[in-house]
Formats: sequence, C-alpha cells, structure tokens
Amino acid sequence: MCRLRSFLLALALPAGALAAQPSRTALAPGALAIVDVTVVPMTRDTALAHHTVVVRDGRIVAVGPAARVAVPRGARRIDGRGRWLVPGLADMHVHLHADDEIPDSVAPRELGVMLANGVTTARLMIGTPEHLSLRRAILAGDELGPQLHVASPQLTGRPEKNARVVTTPDEARAAVREVSDAGYDFVKLTTFITRPVYDAIVDEAARRRIRVVGHVDPQVGLARALEAGQQIEHLDNYFEAVLADTARERGALSNYGVFRLASWPMLDQMDDARIARVAGATARAGVWSGPTLTVFNTAFAIGQTEDEARARPDWALSPPAWRGLYLRANARYWSDSARTVRTDARRRRFVEVRNRLVKAIVDSGGRILAGSDTPEWFMTYGYTLHRELAALVDAGLTPYQALVAATRGPAEFLGAEGEWGTIAPGRRADLVLLAGDPRADIHNTSRIAGVAIGGRWLDDAERTRMVRDAARALSGAEPGAGTSP
Repeated sequence: MCRLRSFLLALALPAGALAAQPSRTALAPGALAIVDVTVVPMTRDTALAHHTVVVRDGRIVAVGPAARVAVPRGARRIDGRGRWLVPGLADMHVHLHADDEIPDSVAPRELGVMLANGVTTARLMIGTPEHLSLRRAILAGDELGPQLHVASPQLTGRPEKNARVVTTPDEARAAVREVSDAGYDFVKLTTFITRPVYDAIVDEAARRRIRVVGHVDPQVGLARALEAGQQIEHLDNYFEAVLADTARERGALSNYGVFRLASWPMLDQMDDARIARVAGATARAGVWSGPTLTVFNTAFAIGQTEDEARARPDWALSPPAWRGLYLRANARYWSDSARTVRTDARRRRFVEVRNRLVKAIVDSGGRILAGSDTPEWFMTYGYTLHRELAALVDAGLTPYQALVAATRGPAEFLGAEGEWGTIAPGRRADLVLLAGDPRADIHNTSRIAGVAIGGRWLDDAERTRMVRDAARALSGAEPGAGTSP
C-alpha cells in the first residue's frame, strides 16, 4: 500500500519497452563453485540433479553434471549435496523504516535482512533521493545490498510523505518529468488521483518512456488502468470491478475503503462470474499484477494477535515506536463493534475473492509479481516474501508458478531476463541454496543454507550477523532522530 502506516494514522506500461537492465550491484571477483547440487534453473519446470555451478567474477560460467564440470583451482567450494539451488528472489514491493523518520543510516542494515533471506533484487515502491544514493553505493560496491529498482515519490492528490501532490494535468506532467529526470525507474501512483490527472500522467510517462505503477484510484477505475497498461498493485479496484449489477452498496473496498465499515457489505454482493472476465481482461491487456496477498489478507481479514506478532522474527526488526502504533491500530480495526460488520463470513470472502482473482489471472495467461509490501503490520523484509510465495500457492498456484513470480517473472518485467532470474551461463550469480525442494513444498524457500549476491557468498554466520545488526540498529532508532549525512 501507500505505506499502510499512513492509512493507520488516518483511521502503465507506456509505448516502448524498457531497455535491457545492466547489473545493479557490484560483482565479486574470484571463483566460486557450488558442487553436486540439484539446480532449479527456472528456465522451465525441472530440476537438474547432481550438477555443479561455477561462478567467476560474479557471473555463472558453467552449469552441468558434477562428473563433467571441473572446479577451478582456488575456487571457493560450496557443498551442494542434498540441497537445491534456485535463482535469487525478487521482492517487487518493498518499503523501509528509513523511508520515514528513522535515520537513513539504518537503510543498509534493512537491506541486509533482505539478502539474508535470499532477496537479491528489490523494488522500493515510494522512492526518495536517499534511495537513489543507496542504489549508486551498492553498484559501486560501497554498500552490500540487493539490486535496487526505485519507484518515484508517490504521485497523489493530497499531501503525504515522500509525495508529489498533483491536482491538475499540468502538475501531473511536471511531476512525471521531474521524477524521470531524477533517475527513478517508475512513476508511482497512490490515491486521490482524478481521471484528467491520470490521463496526463500516462501520456507524459509514455513520452518519457517510464512505466506507471501502483494504486488505482476509484476515480480512475480498473478498466482505464488496464487500457493504459499500468502495472497494478494490491488488486486495487478489482473488488469494485466484480461487484454485481444488483449490488446496493457501491463504495470502494480498495485503498482507504478497506477501513470503512460501510464498504464491507459489498462483499456480500460480488459476482463470481465476473472474476474470470476481469482476469481475462487483465491478461489480454498484458498488465502485470502485484497482489500482495499476505499483508492484505492478514491485516484486513485473517487478523493477528499481539502474541502472534511477537512470535515472529519480524518483531525484533520493528522500531519500538512503531510497535505501539500498530498494536493500537490493530485493536481499533478489530474492535468488537467492528466485528459486527467485518463478520467471519465477510472476512473469509475477502480472502476468497482475492485468491480467486490471482488464480484466474494466471489461468488466463496473466502475469503475477511477488511482492511483500514490507515492513507493514509487523511483517518485515525477506521473511514476508517467503510468506507471499506460500500465499500464492494457497491461492491455487503451483509452487513453480509462485517461484516464477519471484524470479524469472520480475526479471522479464524489468527487461533484465538476460541478466538474472534464471540459472544459466552468463547470468549474474544471484543464487539461493536451499535445504529442501521448493517445487515439492514452497515453504522450503525459507530453509536457506546460503546466498550469493553478484558472486559474493553469504554463509549462515554472515546472514545471522546481518539480521542481528539490523535488529540492533532498528531497536535503537527513534522517530525524529534525523538523517545521516
């Protein structure tokens, strides 16, 4: 979401494809060999047993049967016996605590948690100038982190943090030019965008050959967003698009609408037959969808207790000041009076419709991007991407289809399929070594035995240290502490 935190406090693809993307992290010198491993190359739904993968200077140079692939003299050997190797994972919807009042110096530690969890590519969805500096530092090798793709500050119709307020077509065009010239990778839309403003954004973005991504305001509607080729997050305005003609309530359940009790009776009036039609329209439009199932389904329908939140490793990665904010918001959202409208039946329906939409989009030939929307609602970086993969499988995708949404799919969306997303000679050595077969059980993506980022190997000890360092930095980070030089 547009930082779910803002909601709590408040209780396109243009003409022309992206050019091929260059490497966005420094590549590690030297040689690395992962020996006698089962390779899940993600070029197709297969697993290659007893293979060796050789890396030199950050790129894969050989993939083949262990009996025939020689390990270079002096290479670091990683024992892959009984393990599975997959491409590094991409989280296509990420925010940082450092986006707000937390000091910018904490951001690299947050990125370290992603790497520790196998996330080697991340798309920051509400950009800041500091993100652009961080991206440059990672590419130069001055900081260790995932490959970063940075969306613009949010374009919105009312004041927000990290925002460009656009209320007229002229303001919209100027904002698109500004963020394009600044070097952001996408134009990010959030809320309160009128149709004339939206049309101006899409037109100017096409001129600048920069993609439009993010929310779909009810004033714009799903049909126009599909027509524009916008990449859509959170299944925004899909509920409204599958509402029955006879529905009495016709508000919005997307965006801020999910907080309005008056919107929840809409769930009683969804037309299941429209799910397939809307999914088909999405596929035909060539629109990529980022459903962010985990955070939305958990926060707004399944619910979670404080004990459940505390039991996850994410708790230690939430700054103390934000814990109280979320706990208070959670208590308000799930108050006894609210539960009389957000009934168990409607909560189940909320999850069911979202899950069915995702399955229908994929069945229609549409494309899904795995994104976590971290660090919202006590669900932080890395850990929540693994939950999102499991949520996609719960929605009806196969484990392989879920893996595509976090590997090859994002690479194709970003025009980088020749760089990463699969395991093949010439690709970047962004890799994750797993203790179990993710094609048999998607939960095995979280059973990590090691990670390579641009050929640099992160073993268990280093990954543990990265998470510990982030927890220490975040536990001492207080809002209003300012930013680092």
